Amino acid sequence: MGSAVVRQVSHTSVEDATSGFRAVNREAARRMIVFNEYTYTLETIIQAGHRKLSIASIPIRVNNVTRPSRLFRSIPAYLRQSLITIVRIYVIYRPFHFFGTIAMFLLTAGIFLGARFLYFVSQGDGGGHIQSLILMAVLLGMGFQTLLVAFIADLFAANRKMLEEIRFRQSED
Repeated sequence: MGSAVVRQVSHTSVEDATSGFRAVNREAARRMIVFNEYTYTLETIIQAGHRKLSIASIPIRVNNVTRPSRLFRSIPAYLRQSLITIVRIYVIYRPFHFFGTIAMFLLTAGIFLGARFLYFVSQGDGGGHIQSLILMAVLLGMGFQTLLVAFIADLFAANRKMLEEIRFRQSED
């Protein structure tokens, strides 16, 4: 299930996203920047997918478990850390989509509550629904601020891309 989420986020077809076995050519390795201190496996797949680097997935045989993992305490701990990694990388590479989706949800909820309030006002019963008006104002304010964050985060992402390209070109020398 986790590999399916990684495939969806990275737009790749990697079957076993958590396998630590990787073969990366020099140019792809120079383009990768690993942010996460926990694991590189999910992050490199997502980066490769967003950078349109080709990925081949080759099935491997897995040995039987002989001892507990030294990398993570439990499956829930690993899932929590992996989810944090996926969301973080998604925010880094698709910030406008991430924050824009949240903004649209907040703005839509605010507009819905405003329409609900106007309906009750038109029916002569607006006085008992002031809380809808207050919540509408809060949701619209939060939605607008989140939309501004989406634009600013997208500008940061564009700047990051330029800096990564400069870093890549300088490492060619």
